Amino acid sequence: MSEASPPPSSADLARYLEARGELSKPWMLQMLRLARLKEEKDTLDPDTYLERVREAHSDLMKLGAFWEGREAEVFGGVYQPPSLIEPLPGSADDR
Repeated sequence: MSEASPPPSSADLARYLEARGELSKPWMLQMLRLARLKEEKDTLDPDTYLERVREAHSDLMKLGAFWEGREAEVFGGVYQPPSLIEPLPGSADDR
């Protein structure tokens, strides 16, 4: 049986996300944050590590169901622009 390859480093993941133009997506930033935290685990005090995990979890939960209506983009990597284009907040066309 072959061994699974190790996950990419946070630096490799950051380069990959940047190349794909996905660094602005909040769920991708959370993946990068967790990869970095995993790398730092052995160098952090256990209490500090636990606090950072709690902060990351809290921030992830604040995203809510961000993926609803965007399942293809989030889980399949297929972007589809929304059918309704809203004006920028504060613009002359804003309601």
